[in-house]
Amino acid sequence: MISAGDFRKGNTFEMNGEPYVVLDFQHVKPGKGAAFVRTKYKNLKTGSIREEAFNPSDKFPRAHIETKEMQYLYNDGELYYFMDNETYEQIPLTFAEVEDAIKFLKENDSATIKFYQGKPFQVDPPNFVELTIVETEPGVKGDTASNVTKSATLETGAVIQVPLFINEGDIVRVDTRDGEYMSRA
Repeated sequence: MISAGDFRKGNTFEMNGEPYVVLDFQHVKPGKGAAFVRTKYKNLKTGSIREEAFNPSDKFPRAHIETKEMQYLYNDGELYYFMDNETYEQIPLTFAEVEDAIKFLKENDSATIKFYQGKPFQVDPPNFVELTIVETEPGVKGDTASNVTKSATLETGAVIQVPLFINEGDIVRVDTRDGEYMSRA
């Protein structure tokens, strides 16, 4: 059990059968009345964020989140298959479960998958990936105003903004947390 008075950023807890992670907290001791803990927390299954004040003595069960490094194998048109690198067990995931991560994953890439009560709920690609540009407009010579970008489609289907000097076939480094172009590889 974890009490609201012990909340810290990154703590996980269960409330009404749902797992949550503490994003921000503040211990408040008003001049009048009892102290309370103002908490901003995120539902780990749905991604919704709420703010709520708790009594410091409120107790919640800890949510045990298991994290595994898994390899993305293939997509059969409906499901996305990942393999546990230790047990070689394969798990199929739906598009809804991998939606944010799959646009930066190629076959045989590693991903971090988080499990709650044995069920996967979040897939995270590596923070930085190197992908090939498959489609973009050619840069116009002399068009060199600073910070001008154009759309480019990556080999995984993701569309990002890149500088004008990037061409089809170039390999670029992408930050998967915000989908930003970093540099040429």
